[in-house]
Amino acid sequence: MAYDKFTVLKSTAVPMPIENVDTDQIIPARFLKATERKGFGDNLFRDWRFEGDGTPKKDFVLNNPIYTGKILVGGKNFGSGSSREHAAWAIYDYGFRCVVSSFFADIFKNNSLNIGILPVQVSESFLDQIFKAIEANPKTELEVNLAEQKISIVGGASESFEINGYKKHNMMNGFDDIDFLQSLKSDIQSFAVNSIY
Repeated sequence: MAYDKFTVLKSTAVPMPIENVDTDQIIPARFLKATERKGFGDNLFRDWRFEGDGTPKKDFVLNNPIYTGKILVGGKNFGSGSSREHAAWAIYDYGFRCVVSSFFADIFKNNSLNIGILPVQVSESFLDQIFKAIEANPKTELEVNLAEQKISIVGGASESFEINGYKKHNMMNGFDDIDFLQSLKSDIQSFAVNSIY
Protein backbone atom coordinates (compact mmCIF):
# COMPACT_ATOMS: atom_id res chain seq x y z
CA MET A 1 0.00 0.00 0.00
CA ALA A 2 1.60 3.22 -1.16
CA TYR A 3 1.51 6.32 1.01
CA ASP A 4 2.29 10.02 0.61
CA LYS A 5 5.84 10.92 -0.36
CA PHE A 6 7.90 12.36 2.49
CA THR A 7 10.36 15.05 1.48
CA VAL A 8 10.14 18.09 3.78
CA LEU A 9 7.62 18.35 6.60
CA LYS A 10 7.11 21.70 8.31
CA SER A 11 4.54 21.62 11.07
CA THR A 12 3.65 22.50 14.62
CA ALA A 13 4.08 19.59 17.01
CA VAL A 14 2.30 17.80 19.83
CA PRO A 15 4.57 17.36 22.88
CA MET A 16 4.26 14.20 24.95
CA PRO A 17 7.30 14.09 27.27
CA ILE A 18 6.54 10.64 28.66
CA GLU A 19 9.29 8.02 28.71
CA ASN A 20 8.85 4.30 27.95
CA VAL A 21 5.64 4.64 25.95
CA ASP A 22 4.81 1.09 24.87
CA THR A 23 2.64 -0.18 22.05
CA ASP A 24 -0.17 -1.25 24.40
CA GLN A 25 -0.47 2.36 25.53
CA ILE A 26 -0.37 3.57 21.93
CA ILE A 27 -3.18 1.19 20.90
CA PRO A 28 -4.65 -1.11 23.59
CA ALA A 29 -4.88 -4.80 22.72
CA ARG A 30 -8.69 -4.83 22.70
CA PHE A 31 -8.65 -2.74 19.49
CA LEU A 32 -6.49 -5.11 17.44
CA LYS A 33 -9.27 -7.14 15.85
CA ALA A 34 -9.43 -5.18 12.60
CA THR A 35 -7.19 -6.21 9.72
CA GLU A 36 -7.39 -2.96 7.71
CA ARG A 37 -5.39 0.15 8.55
CA LYS A 38 -8.51 2.25 9.07
CA GLY A 39 -10.12 3.59 12.21
CA PHE A 40 -7.19 3.01 14.54
CA GLY A 41 -6.63 6.74 15.02
CA ASP A 42 -9.87 6.96 16.97
CA ASN A 43 -8.31 4.75 19.63
CA LEU A 44 -4.79 6.16 19.67
CA PHE A 45 -3.75 6.38 23.34
CA ARG A 46 -7.33 5.38 24.14
CA ASP A 47 -6.88 4.77 27.86
CA TRP A 48 -4.89 7.98 28.28
CA ARG A 49 -7.29 10.07 26.18
CA PHE A 50 -10.65 8.90 27.53
CA GLU A 51 -12.39 7.98 30.74
CA GLY A 52 -14.20 4.64 30.93
CA ASP A 53 -17.44 6.32 29.80
CA GLY A 54 -15.75 7.82 26.72
CA THR A 55 -15.39 11.32 28.16
CA PRO A 56 -12.13 12.99 27.06
CA LYS A 57 -9.56 13.45 29.82
CA LYS A 58 -8.87 17.18 29.91
CA ASP A 59 -5.29 16.82 31.10
CA PHE A 60 -4.11 14.63 28.19
CA VAL A 61 -2.21 16.49 25.49
CA LEU A 62 -4.20 15.13 22.51
CA ASN A 63 -7.31 16.64 24.07
CA ASN A 64 -5.68 20.07 24.38
CA PRO A 65 -6.57 22.23 21.35
CA ILE A 66 -3.48 24.38 21.94
CA TYR A 67 -1.32 21.60 20.47
CA THR A 68 -1.78 20.53 16.86
CA GLY A 69 0.31 19.36 13.95
CA LYS A 70 1.64 16.36 12.07
CA ILE A 71 4.61 15.78 14.35
CA LEU A 72 4.42 13.91 17.66
CA VAL A 73 7.31 14.54 20.04
CA GLY A 74 7.69 11.71 22.54
CA GLY A 75 9.98 10.93 25.44
CA LYS A 76 12.84 8.45 25.49
CA ASN A 77 12.16 4.81 24.52
CA PHE A 78 9.07 5.34 22.38
CA GLY A 79 7.28 2.27 20.98
CA SER A 80 8.62 -0.39 23.31
CA GLY A 81 6.73 -3.57 24.16
CA SER A 82 4.96 -5.90 21.76
CA SER A 83 5.61 -5.80 18.03
CA ARG A 84 2.07 -4.89 16.94
CA GLU A 85 1.93 -3.00 13.63
CA HIS A 86 -1.32 -1.46 14.79
CA ALA A 87 0.60 1.04 16.95
CA ALA A 88 2.12 2.61 13.84
CA TRP A 89 -1.22 2.36 12.02
CA ALA A 90 -2.95 4.27 14.84
CA ILE A 91 -0.37 7.07 14.77
CA TYR A 92 -0.63 7.37 10.98
CA ASP A 93 -4.42 7.19 10.98
CA TYR A 94 -4.62 9.95 13.59
CA GLY A 95 -2.70 12.22 11.22
CA PHE A 96 0.89 12.18 12.44
CA ARG A 97 3.58 11.77 9.77
CA CYS A 98 6.63 12.03 12.01
CA VAL A 99 7.51 10.96 15.56
CA VAL A 100 10.51 12.47 17.31
CA SER A 101 12.22 10.81 20.27
CA SER A 102 15.69 10.27 21.71
CA PHE A 103 15.26 6.49 21.37
CA PHE A 104 12.87 4.15 19.53
CA ALA A 105 12.22 0.45 19.92
CA ASP A 106 13.56 -1.19 16.74
CA ILE A 107 10.38 -3.02 15.76
CA PHE A 108 8.22 0.07 16.20
CA LYS A 109 10.74 2.09 14.20
CA ASN A 110 10.62 -0.37 11.29
CA ASN A 111 6.84 -0.69 11.41
CA SER A 112 6.61 3.10 11.19
CA LEU A 113 8.97 3.35 8.24
CA ASN A 114 7.03 0.62 6.44
CA ILE A 115 3.82 2.68 6.42
CA GLY A 116 5.03 6.23 5.91
CA ILE A 117 5.78 7.56 9.40
CA LEU A 118 9.27 8.97 9.80
CA PRO A 119 10.80 8.20 13.22
CA VAL A 120 13.42 10.86 13.89
CA GLN A 121 15.87 9.97 16.63
CA VAL A 122 17.61 12.96 18.19
CA SER A 123 19.96 13.49 21.11
CA GLU A 124 18.43 13.88 24.56
CA SER A 125 19.68 17.46 24.72
CA PHE A 126 18.04 18.40 21.41
CA LEU A 127 14.82 16.67 22.44
CA ASP A 128 14.84 18.81 25.57
CA GLN A 129 15.29 21.93 23.42
CA ILE A 130 12.26 20.93 21.36
CA PHE A 131 10.08 20.42 24.43
CA LYS A 132 11.18 23.77 25.89
CA ALA A 133 10.51 25.59 22.61
CA ILE A 134 6.99 24.15 22.36
CA GLU A 135 6.30 24.89 26.03
CA ALA A 136 7.34 28.50 25.48
CA ASN A 137 5.25 28.77 22.31
CA PRO A 138 2.81 26.03 21.23
CA LYS A 139 2.90 27.49 17.70
CA THR A 140 6.58 26.60 17.37
CA GLU A 141 7.19 24.78 14.10
CA LEU A 142 9.61 21.99 13.39
CA GLU A 143 11.01 21.30 9.94
CA VAL A 144 12.06 17.78 9.02
CA ASN A 145 14.10 17.57 5.82
CA LEU A 146 14.46 13.92 4.84
CA ALA A 147 16.82 14.51 1.90
CA GLU A 148 19.25 16.38 4.15
CA GLN A 149 18.44 14.19 7.17
CA LYS A 150 18.03 17.26 9.32
CA ILE A 151 15.43 18.37 11.87
CA SER A 152 15.17 22.01 12.85
CA ILE A 153 13.31 24.13 15.33
CA VAL A 154 12.21 26.82 12.89
CA GLY A 155 14.15 29.95 13.77
CA GLY A 156 16.40 28.01 16.10
CA ALA A 157 18.69 25.01 16.47
CA SER A 158 18.92 21.96 14.21
CA GLU A 159 20.34 18.46 14.34
CA SER A 160 21.10 15.68 11.89
CA PHE A 161 19.49 12.25 12.13
CA GLU A 162 20.25 8.81 10.73
CA ILE A 163 18.07 6.65 8.48
CA ASN A 164 18.64 3.47 6.49
CA GLY A 165 19.27 4.33 2.83
CA TYR A 166 16.68 1.88 1.50
CA LYS A 167 14.00 3.17 3.86
CA LYS A 168 14.90 6.77 3.00
CA HIS A 169 14.48 6.02 -0.72
CA ASN A 170 11.11 4.41 -0.07
CA MET A 171 9.88 7.26 2.16
CA MET A 172 10.84 9.88 -0.41
CA ASN A 173 9.01 7.97 -3.14
CA GLY A 174 5.98 6.92 -1.09
CA PHE A 175 6.87 3.23 -1.48
CA ASP A 176 6.26 0.29 0.77
CA ASP A 177 8.32 -2.85 0.11
CA ILE A 178 5.94 -4.12 -2.58
CA ASP A 179 5.85 -0.75 -4.33
CA PHE A 180 9.66 -0.78 -4.39
CA LEU A 181 9.71 -4.18 -6.09
CA GLN A 182 7.08 -3.03 -8.57
CA SER A 183 9.21 0.01 -9.39
CA LEU A 184 11.89 -2.44 -10.53
CA LYS A 185 9.51 -4.47 -12.70
CA SER A 186 10.95 -3.38 -16.06
CA ASP A 187 14.52 -4.01 -14.86
CA ILE A 188 13.55 -7.45 -13.58
CA GLN A 189 11.79 -8.31 -16.85
CA SER A 190 14.76 -7.09 -18.87
CA PHE A 191 17.13 -9.16 -16.77
CA ALA A 192 14.93 -12.22 -17.20
CA VAL A 193 14.77 -11.79 -20.97
CA ASN A 194 18.52 -11.27 -21.32
CA SER A 195 19.64 -13.93 -18.90
CA ILE A 196 21.21 -17.06 -20.28
CA TYR A 197 19.93 -20.23 -18.70
